Amino acid sequence: MNIVIPIKQVPETSNVKMDEKTGTMIREGVESIVNPLDLYSIEIGIQLKERLGGKITVISMGPPSAEKALKEALSMGCDHGVLITGREFAGSDTWSTSYALAEAIRRIGNYHLVICGERATDGDTGQVGPGIASFLDIPLATYVSGITGVSSDHLEVERLVEGGYEQLRLQLPAMVTVVKEISYPRLPTLRGKQKARITEIQNLSSGDLNLDPSRTGLEGSPTRVVNIEVPTVVRNGTIRFAKDEESTARAVDEFLAMLKSKELI
Repeated sequence: MNIVIPIKQVPETSNVKMDEKTGTMIREGVESIVNPLDLYSIEIGIQLKERLGGKITVISMGPPSAEKALKEALSMGCDHGVLITGREFAGSDTWSTSYALAEAIRRIGNYHLVICGERATDGDTGQVGPGIASFLDIPLATYVSGITGVSSDHLEVERLVEGGYEQLRLQLPAMVTVVKEISYPRLPTLRGKQKARITEIQNLSSGDLNLDPSRTGLEGSPTRVVNIEVPTVVRNGTIRFAKDEESTARAVDEFLAMLKSKELI
């Protein structure tokens, strides 16, 4: 089974900063890591490869420094790394990112399954996986918590929903986005790190993929952050002591009046 795993390099949660003028995330000079939720997609992909054979291509879009994330995936057990990189991709939203990743996956070809983490911790939208599936026109299952069966042309999965679990059967090739329940990520091995060090990452530009310039980068992104505000934390509450029935009734009346004034009841 040939598997493609899109991953993302994200700032550590404590280092997330936004550019208020452009509405985009500041990534330069910020310590970055592999998106934690992508580690689960890498793990389940490696488990499938160990069971069924095949190869895993891990792919990312970002600056040259994103090679570090791809090398980490290779050290865990993935086989090939592809980086979509270039200034033309700066400021891409989820739609533009999905478009570029889908075209790169189309170029890789000969894949049976695409596995994404549920979402990225920097944007928290969960839109890129479904976006890729839409551009590739392949079946999609989100919030997958288990892969229960694989045949030559179908995949059976268990999907986490509010009321419990769903059982789905997808025709291959297909896309799944996975949640933490699906696996426990392994650590890179010494042999894996040695292999990753000598494995060359394939770099692809917009020209290599023949992408439409009007659909890439900030200018090609249909969604924009139009305003950024820092919430103000106000802690000037009123304390009422209910010592007897009379003071308790008065406190309740004041509380209800406050809720009504805020249009909460």
